[in-house]
Amino acid sequence: MLSKSRLRLIRSLDTRKGRRASGLFVAEGPKLVSELMCYLKCNFLLLSSEWAADNRDAYIRLCRNSDAEVELVKPAELERASFLQTPQGVLALFEIPSYHVDPVQAMTSNLNLALDGVQDPGNIGTIVRLADWFGVKDIWCSESTADVWSPKAVQASMGGLARVRVHYINLCETLRSLPQSAPCVATALDGEPLWQSQLPQHGVIVMGNEGRGVTREVATACRHKLLIPSFPPGAATTESLNVGVATAIILAEFRRQALAVQR
Repeated sequence: MLSKSRLRLIRSLDTRKGRRASGLFVAEGPKLVSELMCYLKCNFLLLSSEWAADNRDAYIRLCRNSDAEVELVKPAELERASFLQTPQGVLALFEIPSYHVDPVQAMTSNLNLALDGVQDPGNIGTIVRLADWFGVKDIWCSESTADVWSPKAVQASMGGLARVRVHYINLCETLRSLPQSAPCVATALDGEPLWQSQLPQHGVIVMGNEGRGVTREVATACRHKLLIPSFPPGAATTESLNVGVATAIILAEFRRQALAVQR
């Protein structure tokens, strides 16, 4: 039986304050939990007894792959703890990792993403998933960006947090400290059309807030602006693209040009 104190702990992880106090975040679903276990420290597994009985092999693998405390409960108890509308039978508590990466060094050697005030957890999780797909290892977030370790963001990342390191920094100060060898590109409505730009193979791409875009302070720290042009030119269209969609388009073009240079 799930204790009241454990249930309170799990539910507290819906808030940034609760996650900071405990150093934990929650992930749900057998696939996501299994993937995160390969890279991050799991300290508690809550499993539906019904799920364990129906998926015995997966249940055994989960238990073998971690030294976490395991508790089997009735489906109704797991539902009370779950943040999902339809619980998937597996809930795990992981330790929030701490990374020691020099942002200047990372941005001068690899392609990086930066998020300036992105607020929707679903967008943040989607961007982590995209970074994982396109081989971006580090995402640098302004302090005003929403928490990537929230349940919604973790679920939306689809396991990307296993391989992508997310950092919270003074973004403006960091970008201003970058040498010329670390290209800094911001997305903006007055930027150069993406298809006409010669893109660097390393540096940092800054994606802005869903409504306001990149802040003026961060924009002034960037040396180049990019625009994803609508089609056909001059036609009436929606005001802007979702930040996750925009990130996908930009990363795809960066990687396309990088591959063309290598051939």
